[in-house]
Amino acid sequence: MIQFTRLRLSGFKSFVDPTELLIEPGLTGVVGPNGCGKSNLIEALRWVMGETSARQMRGGEMDDVIFGGTANRPARNVAEVLVALDNSARTAPHPFDVDEVEVIRRIDRGQGSSYRVNGREIRARDVQLLFADAATGARSSGLVSQGRVGALINARPAERRGLLEEAAGISGLYSRRHEAELRLKGAEANLTRLDDVLATLDEQLKALQRQGRQAARYRGLSEQIRVLEAQVLYLAWLEALSAIDAARLALRESDRQVEEATRQAAVAAARQADTAAGLPALRRRHGEVEAGWQRLIIEREQLEAEEGRLAETRRDLEARLAQMGTDVQREHARAVDAEGAVARLEAEQAALRTAAEAEGDGRAEAEAAMAAVAAEVALAEKDLAALMDAMAAADAERAAAMRRVQDAETRRDRLRDRAAQVRTQQEQAHHEGVNRAELTAAEMELEAAQEYLEESRLEADEGDRRRVEAQAARDGARDALQAVAAARSRLKAEADALKAVLAPSNAGAFAPVLDQVTAAAGCEPALAAALGETLNAALDPAAPLHWQALPPLEAAPPLPAGVEPLARCVTAPAALARRLSQVGMVGDAAGGAALRPRLACGPMRVTRAGDLCRGDGFTARAGAPSAMAVRLAQRNRLRELEMRLEDAEWGVEEAEAQAQDAAEAVERATEAERAAKEAVRRAEGETAKARDAHARLAQRFAAFESRLAALAEQAQAARADHEEAEAEWMVATEALAAFPEREDGRERISAVRADLAERRSVLVEARSALDRIVRESGERKRRLEAIAADLESWRRRAEAARAHVSELEERREALLAEIDRLASLPDRFARRRADVLDRLAAAETGRKGSADALAAAEATLAESDRAARAAEAALAAAREDRIRREAAVSAADQACRAVAGRIAERLDITPEQLREVAGLVADERPDRDDLQARLDRLSRERDSMGPVNLRAEQEVAELEERMGAMRSEQDDLVRAIAKLRQGIAELNREGRERLIASFQQVDRHFRDLFIRLFGGGRAHLALTESDDPLEAGLEIMASPPGKRMQVLSLLSGGEQALTALALIFAVFLINPAPICVLDEVDAPLDDANVDRFCALVEHIAETTRTRFLIVTHHRMSMARMDRLYGVTMAERGVSQLVSVDLEAAEAIRDTILPA
Repeated sequence: MIQFTRLRLSGFKSFVDPTELLIEPGLTGVVGPNGCGKSNLIEALRWVMGETSARQMRGGEMDDVIFGGTANRPARNVAEVLVALDNSARTAPHPFDVDEVEVIRRIDRGQGSSYRVNGREIRARDVQLLFADAATGARSSGLVSQGRVGALINARPAERRGLLEEAAGISGLYSRRHEAELRLKGAEANLTRLDDVLATLDEQLKALQRQGRQAARYRGLSEQIRVLEAQVLYLAWLEALSAIDAARLALRESDRQVEEATRQAAVAAARQADTAAGLPALRRRHGEVEAGWQRLIIEREQLEAEEGRLAETRRDLEARLAQMGTDVQREHARAVDAEGAVARLEAEQAALRTAAEAEGDGRAEAEAAMAAVAAEVALAEKDLAALMDAMAAADAERAAAMRRVQDAETRRDRLRDRAAQVRTQQEQAHHEGVNRAELTAAEMELEAAQEYLEESRLEADEGDRRRVEAQAARDGARDALQAVAAARSRLKAEADALKAVLAPSNAGAFAPVLDQVTAAAGCEPALAAALGETLNAALDPAAPLHWQALPPLEAAPPLPAGVEPLARCVTAPAALARRLSQVGMVGDAAGGAALRPRLACGPMRVTRAGDLCRGDGFTARAGAPSAMAVRLAQRNRLRELEMRLEDAEWGVEEAEAQAQDAAEAVERATEAERAAKEAVRRAEGETAKARDAHARLAQRFAAFESRLAALAEQAQAARADHEEAEAEWMVATEALAAFPEREDGRERISAVRADLAERRSVLVEARSALDRIVRESGERKRRLEAIAADLESWRRRAEAARAHVSELEERREALLAEIDRLASLPDRFARRRADVLDRLAAAETGRKGSADALAAAEATLAESDRAARAAEAALAAAREDRIRREAAVSAADQACRAVAGRIAERLDITPEQLREVAGLVADERPDRDDLQARLDRLSRERDSMGPVNLRAEQEVAELEERMGAMRSEQDDLVRAIAKLRQGIAELNREGRERLIASFQQVDRHFRDLFIRLFGGGRAHLALTESDDPLEAGLEIMASPPGKRMQVLSLLSGGEQALTALALIFAVFLINPAPICVLDEVDAPLDDANVDRFCALVEHIAETTRTRFLIVTHHRMSMARMDRLYGVTMAERGVSQLVSVDLEAAEAIRDTILPA
């Protein structure tokens, strides 16, 4: 077979660094602390063999197998696992026919997985088939992960059947059966739908047949309607032809009238043209005369306008000449005024300069006088300040004494008012205070509420205690019920197992006598030893082996003294009476040996343990295998179990009643506790209200007492402060009265102030005189500056006035010359006016003559126009009449076309063919209205039929053909369903045969492995829950050494684990895999069981060449390994692998320490 040789990981889960695990022959152990990554090695092996479920890899998605990073290492984006296979035996499929096969699975984050075999990319399905052909794979029974043993123990029997199916290799049969069932279901669904469709089509066929009959009637009516409609349209066609002939005749008459009107209009137009031909020359002549006359009128008007403009210009020049004289006079006056102003300003300027020269002496005298007066004023002010300082000091002391008196008086009055206010507050506090009786009553209510609350809490605690006791009683009753129910279930399971074992076999038609024989407890070995295989014989004489009823022996040899007949403890049919009468029971084998010399050849003696001694010397020791003894013991055990089961049923009913009573007691206790807690909540609410009321009253009373005490202190302090203030006021009053009067000082100050006022007045007068001199000097200076500016301005004005006068004189001379020129122009204008008027009179005469000639010609033209218009009107009327006739012809033609269109539309023929369809002769003209009435009646009758399917007959034929094809398909489906059911039955038969064969093989291996693991005992597998092996469950019956036979669930934890391992290895031995992985399966085993487990694994490894990879924490398992790999996690989140070859280590030890 293919052998696994090594496993290499890189970036897979916690193995971030490249790590290689060698898988060599024998047992390879993997050890390490919890959480270090041991199981990641097993998952890597499963993953590289094609595992597709992320949940099986303990992840949410497949990308979770990539190293996710730690605090010190970044996350990886790639994970890769390689498994190397030794194919030197060339057992791999053809594409992998090489000595060594390397399978690599690589996953890139977010991009999925890829597989490569020896460097060539391959499908995942091919990898899975490669390992499946090697009897292994990601879901192989040889990969026993954590929890697999527990899951097998806790699985239902139907779930355990999967082990047998895996061992039998019928998963493919299941797949094919499932596919066939799906196809069968689809075929049955198609058949059902086809039946429904046929039923629907049958209804449609009936409806179409009805529609066909209706279509035939519809066609008959349509034919009648067609004939009538043809007759009506034929009559309309004849009427349209008659109308178009009459219209064409009228049109020819209109054409003749138009021709006559056209001739007359042409004559009138020629006359009008002749008249109009001479009119343009007359109009040109009149226009020329009119134009000359207009030009003369315009020339006259222009001449008059020029005369007016000349007069206006002369008047304007004369006005400007007068204005210019006025301006000359005004400019002369301005020049004179400027010269006078210059003279005045020069005189003022000279006077001011003279006054400024005498100003220096007066200013020096005024400054000296002011200095002397200022010195006197300063001396007087100094004296007055000395007097004022002395007087101010005395006044300040007196004012301070007065302020002290006032302050003391104010403080005394304020304290007096404060004492009165405190007395008022004390009276008000006594009036508004809290009565102590109210506080006492509130305290009593609070105490009552607290007592009620305490009682309610005691009742609630008692209710809680009763509820807890009731719940404990209910839990005890439930536990007792569960225990009794479990005991009943165990008894029932054992009884069912014994019934299944003791059930009569269908192999033969005769029931053995054993089924009618019962022995007392403990006597089964004795009975089995006495009768042996003869118990399998029947009572029916027709059976090849049977018991025949015989009368008792007449001279039966008696049993020795002290020997009890076996018949006393056995109930058996009469046919066994003679045999049982010659069997006796002794206490033990020694007693039997002592009695042997006295035994005849027929009788025998037995012991309860199963020893047998016959008179002929035959001896059978107790302990020899005896199926009859076991079967008899099983029958007794079954009777015992049935009696105990009845007691258990009664016990279950009693426990259920007790559990129900306990549950009702819990409900009552819970309700009582709820009521007590509600009373506690009410009491707590009342207590809280009473406590709040008492607290408010106590707070008010404390505030009242505190306020009274504070007011008393305030009253006492106010009285003391008032007395102190009264004493201070008296002291200040006495000190104020001790100050002397200072009237003489005030008189001296008044005298000094009067003298100072006089000196200050003199100083003010001297300062005013000096200020006046300084002010006058400044004003003269400013006036001299203004006079200089005014002089300059008036001189410029005088020069400007003289220049303006010269300019005005020049302009006046030019105006006088222009006026003289204009005075000679009126005579020239008079001569031109006379010439224009003469020419205008001659032009007026010529204008009137040309106008008369033009008017006569236009009158003649108007008459010609009227004649021409009359002729045109007659022509237009004739043309309009012709147009109406043409319209009538067109309308008749359109009507004729419309009738033809209706004929073509309704009957799809030409009007020429209509006569034949209508069936009328040339002279026959039936009434059109009667025909139309008949047509309308038949049309209404046809329309009342509603929608009509004219293709009904064709659709009936098509539908019948379609239904025929469907019935053929129906027959095919029926045959296909029968064939699928036969195929499913064949698959079920084959599956049952292979499952039963696998069950027998697994059961055989299981029995042997159980004895090997337990060092004895018995166990077997049973198919339960259904007679069909494909639907049955797999029950495990086990009897460890020294214990009775029972189901797996009734064993201890270690026994369950060993039994489950025996079953797993039994399935494994059916088709051994090249590798077997055991992940901590020895965890629930003790040292002795671990030793037997390791021995079994070693034996399987030797016999099957399977390489074991065992993850363990057990020291004995480690000691039995051929090599150990340690998984460590020195760096958090990163696993590392170290190895130890124990065989090499032992060799080194033996070399160093020779025996």
